Amino acid sequence: MSQHASYPIGTPGKPWGSAEIAAWRSRQHKQRSHADDVVVAIDAMRDGFDVVEYGSVTYEGTRYPFLAVRSRGWNDALPTMVVTGGVHGYETSGVHGALQFLRDHGDDYAGRANVLVVPCVSPWAYERIHRWNPDAIDPNRNFREGSPSGESAALVALLAPLRDSTVMHIDLHETTDSDESEFRPALAARDGKAYEPGEIPDGFYLVDDSENPQPAFQQAIIEAVAKVTHIAPADAHGEIIGSPVVAPGVIEYPLKSLGLCAGITNARYVTTTEVYPDSPRATPQQCNDAQVAAIRAAIDFALAHPNG
Repeated sequence: MSQHASYPIGTPGKPWGSAEIAAWRSRQHKQRSHADDVVVAIDAMRDGFDVVEYGSVTYEGTRYPFLAVRSRGWNDALPTMVVTGGVHGYETSGVHGALQFLRDHGDDYAGRANVLVVPCVSPWAYERIHRWNPDAIDPNRNFREGSPSGESAALVALLAPLRDSTVMHIDLHETTDSDESEFRPALAARDGKAYEPGEIPDGFYLVDDSENPQPAFQQAIIEAVAKVTHIAPADAHGEIIGSPVVAPGVIEYPLKSLGLCAGITNARYVTTTEVYPDSPRATPQQCNDAQVAAIRAAIDFALAHPNG
């Protein structure tokens, strides 16, 4: 883990302005293709699913479509299950785990549930392997009406008609070593705050909703994922990333209050996955498989316990 006393952009103690954001943006370079990796994969599924373009953004002359994949034969009488990935574009298994789930299991729930999957919420950030959008905004603190993030605003609008019919929403993330070497130092610099080093947990964990905790739901996912990859232990303080561990591999945040993706709807069952791709004990395929196992366990539990 690398620790930065300072960040190369900005003045310590002073929040960034437009010049600093522009300087940060100039350091971000395309490293992979959303069109090749995500759009092509989704296009290959059009025979079996309905694909919806629910908006787009254009950055520096490049247009990025926002794509959602829906169950064919959508039935309003059935419960709706929402899967989102790529809110943070650098969290690779969130995107590719969602695509793998669609390919391998997307039809498993036909006639029992409506499934809506958004594999890559943040296409620009996916290409640059970054957490923020070009305006140095973290989409995952801005899922609310009037959001300054185009990525967040578009997803909020997509899910607005489903706010009360959604039973389960699982949002796929990763916690990486680069959180400490790059993203948290950048966040501190952007906000004019001192960077305080943290500890990256070794393994998979979940973030439940402290305002609507569902411990049995979280436990079902942990048990499924434990068959694929290891679960993160608590640190010496009984915490994971600074939050108390409330059950093995589970912490809690107030999802709606923080503007987090999993809190967009009024779903009973919500969670955020956190895979650890930098572990020597996990391969990229295991990370994808862990996300798929989490999705399947989440949907299965929600279907088996519709009323809690």
